[in-house]
Amino acid sequence: MEYRETGKTGMKISSISFGASSLGGVFHSLREDDGIKAVHTAVDNGINFIDVSPYYGYLKSETVLGKALKTVERNRYYLSTKVGRYGKDGVNHWDYSAKRATESVYESLERLNVDYVDIINVHDIEFADLEQICSKTLPALVELREKGVAKHVGITNLTLRHFKYVIDHVPAGTVESVLSFCHYCLNDDALTDYLDYFEEHGVGVINASPFSMGLLTERGAPDWHPAPKPLQDLCRKAALHCKSKGKSIEQLAVKYSVSNPRIATTLFSTTRPEAVLQNIRWAEEPLDENLLSEVKDILESRYRDTWLNS
Repeated sequence: MEYRETGKTGMKISSISFGASSLGGVFHSLREDDGIKAVHTAVDNGINFIDVSPYYGYLKSETVLGKALKTVERNRYYLSTKVGRYGKDGVNHWDYSAKRATESVYESLERLNVDYVDIINVHDIEFADLEQICSKTLPALVELREKGVAKHVGITNLTLRHFKYVIDHVPAGTVESVLSFCHYCLNDDALTDYLDYFEEHGVGVINASPFSMGLLTERGAPDWHPAPKPLQDLCRKAALHCKSKGKSIEQLAVKYSVSNPRIATTLFSTTRPEAVLQNIRWAEEPLDENLLSEVKDILESRYRDTWLNS
């Protein structure tokens, strides 16, 4: 397993890491015991970074992850969770106030059975008033960092330009990491436009969703996926092309996403222990440059075609 520096945090995290959203049944139903075993399989095989949120499964992901972590020594993993986005009874809601952010962190610690988290993130700032993020939410998290409740502070977001806005409008060192999703994968590498900026500001980069929320899979995008139909059609064509070559598009997607050494890690999510091992194997295999070129040719006409203006 390769380990990479994460900005100036001092954390060296595995190039592929475990996203715990699936533990909340976000994508598919789960057997809790399988989810717990998936976490243990990840840690036992060199993955040392786990990301979760109270939003995933409306607290369920953190609860199940907390059960899994009870039997894992705290020095074997780095843990990241979030504030600002929540839900209950099928209804999403957002609260980026300083008071709610602070309360949320302590509630997460209790569910996760830990005394601190390594990164506390403001979740999905594209849904927030960015001025509030800068003047209220992040200062509240910095206070928790000063108390040792969280070791580092980050932000997560789909709309890339928002990262730069927030980092430019808070004191230097406030934001130590960013978590971007769907912008460093086979159909979209827009995250690379910002890597110089993040490095200049000492900000670590975490990539999520190498499968672009299901677009880059043989199964295909779920019904709720917001990607435009022409992009979905091309991704299906690319998946079939990989299959015709005796490969899976998932295999190529994982390897491509972990191949950039300027990105600390790429998160994947599953509740199946065997899928954890499969993703690790894919990450460690050589990149098939010929197949990558062919897939990029297929996707070229809709490359960086996203569903929000980023």
